[in-house]
Amino acid sequence: MFAYIVRRMFQSVIVLLVVGLVAFSMFRFVGDPIDNMLGQERTQADIDRLRTELGLDKPFPVQYFKFLQGAVQGNFGVSYRQGRPVSTIIAERAPATLELAFVSGFLAITMGIALGVFTAIRRQGVAANVIMTVSLIGVSLPTFLIGILLIYIFSVELDLLPSFGRGETVMIGNWSTGFLTSSGLKALILPAITLGLYQMTLIMRLVRSEMLEVLRADYVRFARARGLSDRVINFRHALKNTLVPVITITGLQLGSIIAFAIITETVFQWPGVGLLFINAIQFVDIPVMAAYLMLISVMFVTINLIVDLLYYAIDPRLRVDARAT
Repeated sequence: MFAYIVRRMFQSVIVLLVVGLVAFSMFRFVGDPIDNMLGQERTQADIDRLRTELGLDKPFPVQYFKFLQGAVQGNFGVSYRQGRPVSTIIAERAPATLELAFVSGFLAITMGIALGVFTAIRRQGVAANVIMTVSLIGVSLPTFLIGILLIYIFSVELDLLPSFGRGETVMIGNWSTGFLTSSGLKALILPAITLGLYQMTLIMRLVRSEMLEVLRADYVRFARARGLSDRVINFRHALKNTLVPVITITGLQLGSIIAFAIITETVFQWPGVGLLFINAIQFVDIPVMAAYLMLISVMFVTINLIVDLLYYAIDPRLRVDARAT
């Protein structure tokens, strides 16, 4: 087990270094931040002075090493646009994104598993067929279009929910939350549904397919022959074995929720990290863009590592294979 953890952590570090290198290399082609930071009356001396202050005059390997050195310490430099530490800016925006991702992930997991089990058990019923048909919307339509449709229905036509913004927030220490205000909760509904709908339908269809396969297994037939009730068979035996392969997909989907929050935050003007990244692209704010991609990479790698460890702990076949090798 220890050797497996060390090997996976080493692989994770290599992935982060490669992602950081690719991201930092790509930003060299999105534009020159000096053009946005200096006015039209700039001189060559002003350009050279600012380029030296930002460290853009140094070779690329030196810039990349300095970036990694600061990232390990939680220091991503200073925003070219706002002139403030990037870590401070991200800390201000992170609560909005994390709360949106938490609600979306909770809805996706709970509703996805519940509907997946229901449609598998009642696969011949009318309700199950309706749910499977409607779920095609979440799989087929792009996220931004779903958000626009929800805004049109619930904000424009019905005037029930706000179409943009986060609503009122309150501070709990250094954390700003909208959970404690009515306007904050209302503002969270449409973005959370938009962001979590695709993941919910994906988890639901995966749980359904795995559940149907497990229900056809020999040990389930043997359990029925022993006279066990449907509740015991479905939830104690079938569901437990269904969730083993679902854990991997679910873990990756939780990571993609934060990554895909860029689109949702743009549609609803949600003041989170995703919208910050979009604005950073427009102003060629390289430190903010690099910090965002590195944080997303760390999150994906961490979730993937946790999922692998859970999978290793749940499935005894992996432990047998590890000992054999």
